[in-house]
Amino acid sequence: MENIKVIAFDGDDTLWVNEPYYQETETQFCNLLTAYLPEEETRKVLFQTEIENLPLYGYGAKGFTLSMMETALKISENRLEPSVLQEIIRLGKTLLDKPIELLDGVQSVLASLQNRYKLVLATKGDLLDQERKLFKSGLNPFFHHIEIMSNKREDDYEKLLHHLDIEPEEFLMVGNSLPSDIIPVVKLGGFGIHVPYHTTWQHEEVTRHNLDTKYYREIEELSEIPELLSHE
Repeated sequence: MENIKVIAFDGDDTLWVNEPYYQETETQFCNLLTAYLPEEETRKVLFQTEIENLPLYGYGAKGFTLSMMETALKISENRLEPSVLQEIIRLGKTLLDKPIELLDGVQSVLASLQNRYKLVLATKGDLLDQERKLFKSGLNPFFHHIEIMSNKREDDYEKLLHHLDIEPEEFLMVGNSLPSDIIPVVKLGGFGIHVPYHTTWQHEEVTRHNLDTKYYREIEELSEIPELLSHE
């Protein structure tokens, strides 16, 4: 990793809490619909609806809210009370307005790295929602560049590398999601540091992987990164 010039960080569940808020909202949503379907069955329908809607809505709270509304109408066979629909909208707005809770050590890690590398925020989701999170986080001054991506595939990272005018071997991606943050970058010849989070959206889970450890590390805490890089 001695050639690294740019370190990119994912946002959600890497720098700040995100997925627990979605799971909390999902539980509240399922409880609204127990008259129509048991909670676990509602969760399955909602997840399937989310996956079907990803090409249309992308990732984020707004698309999640629309998927909740569609799921509720589907489960109730369009017999949903207007008050329940109104409550689903309220749940979505509450999700959008959640406070930003930074994960342990985030500010000190970014501060220790910003004079040695160009730091980039490379996060996936709705533009307005992610901009709001970044503003509330107070982390903006640490980053040389902000990239809010609709998806994180190999071609998306290729565009980012081209914009930053660097080669893959000069790029390190740090994130909590193997399929979004690590695997596409490693396949391009870049480096990845996986920092697993205790809750992960079902769509972001993958079975055990085979990544070349020359390009990939897994750590338990973000605070391990400065020392890890100093020994590379």
